[in-house]
Order: sequence, then C-alpha cells, then structure tokens
Amino acid sequence: MAETKARGGIAKPVTPSPELAKITGSAALPRSEVVSKMWEYIKKNNLQNPANKREIIADATLKPIFGVDKCTMFEMNKLLSKHMS
Repeated sequence: MAETKARGGIAKPVTPSPELAKITGSAALPRSEVVSKMWEYIKKNNLQNPANKREIIADATLKPIFGVDKCTMFEMNKLLSKHMS
C-alpha cells in the first residue's frame, strides 16, 4: 500500500536556493537528485580532501551554501537542507 502514498521525504521535489541552483539548476528536484548533483560537482572539481575523502573542501561556489570552509559528507546534507524549500 506504500506505493500509493504521496511522494515525500527524499523523493519529494524541492526548490533550490539561488546559491544551490548554481550547481543543480533552478528546477525543482527530489532531494536525492540534489545530493547526486552536489557529488558530481564535488568530484568534477576535486573538492574532496585527499587525506580524508569524507571531508569536502568548499570552493567559491560551495562556500555560500555551506557557510564553512569544509564539512564532512554527513554535515553536507544538513547544510543543504537550508537551501531547499
């Protein structure tokens, strides 16, 4: 019966903030897709700390989203939630 339930949680489309839209585009996307696009950006721009792959180093585009110079991949999801409505 769960299949008929309205989409919510990670599948619910969210609208990215203008800062986040620089990476994801401005269209509403499911949270899972936002996270996927973030990882594409992080890997493409080599922003993982080579000594600790769980740590993400913020560049000029990520800094306004994260509000910090670096964060862990677990903290990233919490920081991203402030930029999705």
